[in-house]
Amino acid sequence: MSVSSQVDTIHIDEEAVVAFTQALVRIPSVNDPANGRSEQPAAELVAAKMREFGWEPHISEAAPGRPNVVAVVDGGGGAGPTLMFEGHTDVVTEGALDTWTVDPYGAEIRDGRLYGRGSADMKAGVAAMLYAVRALQLAGPFPGRIKVCALADEEGLMLGVHHFVDSGLAADVDAAIVCEPEAGEICPVSKGAIRFRVDFHGRMAHGAMPQHARNPIRTAGAFVLALTELERELHSRHGVHPHLGLPYITPTVATAGDLDQINVIPAYATVAIDVRTVPGVDHPSLIERVRAIAAALGTDDEVRAEVAVLVDRPPVDTPVDAPVVVALAEAHTAVTGEEPTYGGVPGTTDGTILTARGGVPSVVYGPGGKWIAHQADEYVELAEIAQCTRVYAEAARRFLHAPHLAGTR
Repeated sequence: MSVSSQVDTIHIDEEAVVAFTQALVRIPSVNDPANGRSEQPAAELVAAKMREFGWEPHISEAAPGRPNVVAVVDGGGGAGPTLMFEGHTDVVTEGALDTWTVDPYGAEIRDGRLYGRGSADMKAGVAAMLYAVRALQLAGPFPGRIKVCALADEEGLMLGVHHFVDSGLAADVDAAIVCEPEAGEICPVSKGAIRFRVDFHGRMAHGAMPQHARNPIRTAGAFVLALTELERELHSRHGVHPHLGLPYITPTVATAGDLDQINVIPAYATVAIDVRTVPGVDHPSLIERVRAIAAALGTDDEVRAEVAVLVDRPPVDTPVDAPVVVALAEAHTAVTGEEPTYGGVPGTTDGTILTARGGVPSVVYGPGGKWIAHQADEYVELAEIAQCTRVYAEAARRFLHAPHLAGTR
């Protein structure tokens, strides 16, 4: 029997994958140690499910109390490539409870939808990848192996995936499917991100005597205006990416002085900048442009500018003919009967780090609406959980059986 004709031979336990999604959603795995909340209980639940499947989870802390959970599932079918499925166990805060019409951690099912914080982003994806790999394992031997990875801190500094790569665990991975919510789109491209903190150091003086000050606010304002022109340059040079849109340079934080002392010119001002890039934007050159603009403006105003790069994540641009993308697209069509729709991730995912730092080709695809993440009344369609579980299992089978990948590890 050919690989392409075997799609119905993998049995997916739809009730179990939904129930496990509910169990994960009921855990408030927000990184909030002051209130006793972290990813750890969710990671422990994932590890327990892996043991139930007969796998041996490896648990390591990316930071104190913030564990990564990784299991390697050998197919028992001889040499072959290594495929990685990746998801994260942390969620963002639920925010104000009065904005929700359901309990954010109740995992309520209503009208074919499972509601709750993290239901789409991305506990449904975590559940689907576990049950997909288990279903493929039960369907019979396959070549190679699969790494099933539930990592910490995707919503923050991505400590989990950095720890994974730094520990050498990405070294033998041939490709990764990142199970973030993309509403059925296959996303081989993702925007890059650069985040700056720029501190302008001036001289404090009385507001009535500005001639004695070196006003950092004026310099900070000029800096923000200069970035608008730099953004226009990026738009002109790179245009609109078909899946990612335009690159952006966005001031997100500005702070200086004290509203209780409006008559005081402050000694310093701080501006934070969130830059989102598309493939083709050279990050080192862009960073140097920002540094040069800040330095030149500071010199003009006798204000010293200090630029810190807090985050530097390049765009992901995995070719659509990469084996993992081809396998996923074929699986999507085989399971759904529809041609795949390609898209892009407007933010960054753990796949960004896997590709940029680990050298692993990655693609993003998972259950849940593309724009529902981090909102009140977050939900995922039950049908999407089941469908993505099937697609993951079929994509893994096709990727691992690809003749040109046989025996790569």
